[in-house]
Formats: sequence, C-alpha cells, structure tokens
Amino acid sequence: MTEQFPGAVLDLLDAAGDRTVFEHDGREVSGRQLLGMTRRVAAALRRHGLGPGHPVALLLGVGPEAFAAVIAAYTVGARVVGVRPGMTDHQQAALLRDAEVTVAITDRAGGPDGADARPTGVVLQLDELLATPDDGTRPRVSGRPQDVARLIHTSGSTGVPKACVQTYAAMTAAWALRPEDWPPAVRELAGRLDRFLVFGTLASQVMLEYGLLALAAGGVLVAADPPDLPGALVRHRATASVITVGRLNRLVTGLRSAPADLGTLRALMVSGSPLEPGRARAAAEVLGPVVFHGYGQTETGMISMATPADPPGSLGVPPVDLEVWDPSGRPVPAGTEGEIFVRTPSQGSGYWGQSGLGDEVFVDGWVRTRDLGSLDAQGRLWLSGRTRDVVIVDANVYYTGPVERLLARHPAVTEAYVVAVPDDATGEAVHAFVVPTAGRVPALDELRALVTARLGEACAPTRLTLIDEVPLTAAGKPDKRRLTSGS
Repeated sequence: MTEQFPGAVLDLLDAAGDRTVFEHDGREVSGRQLLGMTRRVAAALRRHGLGPGHPVALLLGVGPEAFAAVIAAYTVGARVVGVRPGMTDHQQAALLRDAEVTVAITDRAGGPDGADARPTGVVLQLDELLATPDDGTRPRVSGRPQDVARLIHTSGSTGVPKACVQTYAAMTAAWALRPEDWPPAVRELAGRLDRFLVFGTLASQVMLEYGLLALAAGGVLVAADPPDLPGALVRHRATASVITVGRLNRLVTGLRSAPADLGTLRALMVSGSPLEPGRARAAAEVLGPVVFHGYGQTETGMISMATPADPPGSLGVPPVDLEVWDPSGRPVPAGTEGEIFVRTPSQGSGYWGQSGLGDEVFVDGWVRTRDLGSLDAQGRLWLSGRTRDVVIVDANVYYTGPVERLLARHPAVTEAYVVAVPDDATGEAVHAFVVPTAGRVPALDELRALVTARLGEACAPTRLTLIDEVPLTAAGKPDKRRLTSGS
C-alpha cells in the first residue's frame, strides 16, 4: 500500500542527505538537517497528544523551521488549517472558529494577533517544539487515506469562511511529488526550479505545492525576506517564483524605468486570476520567455498550465479530465463557450460543515468550477468569464455579497452593487455601484474605511459610481453586466 502524504516528502529529504535544500537568512540547510527538524517537531506534537483528526492551525512564515512544522503536522495526521498573513482579527477569528481549531503552531512573537483571533485551546511556539530531542529515526506517518488532511479556506471575506476539505488520499495523489506523472508543462517548469523563491507562508496551498515540486526536481527553496521584487530575485539569484497578476504588472512597469539584472530568472508562475493577453506580451518583452500561467482552484489544485510557448491568453492543454458543458449539462463542441467541469487527482471532497454547498460544486465525481471558457481545436483552454459573483484580489477570492451588505449599512447608501474590474496593481479590484440615500452623497474614502475595518483592505472599493437605480435582467435580478457596460 502506498504510504500516505507526507511520506514522499520525508523520503526526498532523506535522499538529499547533505545537499542544501533550503536557504534562509544566510543559512544553508541540508536535507538531513531539515528532516531532523521535522522529526523533532513531530515528536513534540505527539507528546502534546496530537494525532489523526486533531485540528491544528499553522501561523507560520517561510523559514526552514516553518517548513518542518508544516510537514510535521501532516506527519502526525492532523487536520491542518493554514492561516495566511494579512488577515484581519475578524477574519482570522472566523476562520479558526469555523475549523474548530483547538491548537495553533506559530513562529510569530506573542502568537496569534489579537485576543479575538486566538484559538480556544493551546498555542505552541515553534522554537519550543524544536527543542525536543531528536531520536534519529524516520518519522512515522499517521494519516489515513480517508482522514481530512487540511481545510483550505477559499475566502476570508464572508462571516463564516468556506473551507474546502482535502483528504490524505487526495494529497498523496497530487502531481508535485510524482515525477513519472508530470505532464509536459509541469515537466518543463520543474526543470527551471533550481532556486525557487518562497515568501508569505509555506502553509499556503500554492506555495507548498510549488515548493514540493522544486524539491522533487532537485531544487533549493530560498526564503525571501523581505519579498520585494525585483530586489529579492536579484539578491537570492532566484531562477523561479510565484507571482500574482498585479505584482507581475508592477514588476514589468518598474523594470521599464529601472532595469535590474534578472539573468538567473527562468520561470515566474502567474496564478490566482486571468492574465490579459496584452499584459502577457508585455511581460515577455521585458522578462523574456519565463512566464508560466497556471489555472486551478482551491477545490481542484492545478487544472492547466500555459508555458511561455503557448499563445498569450491561453491556459495550455489541460492534463486532467476537463469538459465544457452547456446549461443542460451536456458537453459542447470545441470552440463553444460553456461552464468548465473537471476531475483532478487531488480534488477536494466538500466543504467543512456546509454539505449543501458542496453538493452544488462536487457533482458525480466532477468539480463545477463556475468558470466559463472553451477548448480550441488544439485542445488548449481559454477562459471567458465566471458564473459566480466574486472578485479575485492578489490571487485571493472574495465574494461580493458581504461587501454589498456592508456598504448598504452606510447611512448615505440605499443600495449597493459590487463588481470586479481589472486592476494593474492587484489583478482585479472592487468597483461599487451605489444608489445614494436621498439628500446624501457617499464618499469613496468613507466607504473604503467601513469595508476595510470589517473585511480587510482587499475588499474595499477602489472605484465608486453613483446610480439612480440598478438595471434588471428579464428575471428581475440586478444586471451587473449592464452596470459595467454602461448601458
């Protein structure tokens, strides 16, 4: 029987031996040393009574100790919840409450920010866990196939965050640690990951996935602190990193006015939101053939990936089961737009505590992406829109409903409608269309402050348009397409 995740990661570290696999703050950490850190943290977690099914929140950065803590949590079979930096206390508290977290591991001084954001239970400091004696044996992998390995939160903007469930079986089936099954685009990318720049938190889905791919390809993880661009790429002689559409736009603009030596750079993986063809061409002109455009979702993992050789705007040939369906649920011919349904090896199995919502997305073994697109005659995937009402800011998905409800509570607002608009800095941003209260004129700054305080700055409108009334569809629902088209 195949050993469950993260058994293959432990094998990679063991095989690396004295080879450097991680660089951080002037330190070079070998596979042997990183495996030792993982052993110590796993032993400490077991001494605290943690094992299969125990909920553990990870509030961690990107150093080698953080990586060891992430892998150790999976080694003992815990139900892992990664907490990304930058969340408001309200968002973090909702996330921890929703996931029923009783234990948190942190490398942040003082632990979780804000009293309201602390889990109900124990906060474990990573440096104390690392003080556990190392017995030198290979850690025992305790996760069972059917156990929940992690809850991945798709949005921090709702009152109760939506957490996608991924089992240990799904994580074991993921493509990153199986070189023999890498599709052509991933194989090409893997060959460029000699020095992969990591930032933010290694507990995140995207950073961990590409980090494991880099290790499987024989590369080194290089922690960026601070993660400024292009400075971090230059300082660390990075060959690859992950980037959002907004950061890519800022990088290209900055390099036009202040060129930097990016001679080592071979791959930037753009993820999180669509990359407009003109922006892709501009990036290629400035950076060369280094941009890979990944398409995936929290619920599915990677769906498809465009290499620098693919036409700008396309997402390459999907290596997974993918069909484009019409509204009646029937596949449509090549070149015809429809809703995209997929099946991937590592897809989720529902939403934590929200079975009804899962029934709408996980359909007879397929995942309903709620994205619109088409396949061309060569099998390449092209996206054309979304069926769901969201804004994707810096690769994070935010539902518009909570923003609209909050804006409508402002005394100068009678009705509020929110749409996504392209934004050079963040990929997409919030545009609010507001029906003002009689005799009042709402100010953008006031509305931004209201939303920022409750939902975070990413959800705050960057543009405001005052309207007399909202246009309606034939079914009597708000017609947001007509709002954005001005008709």
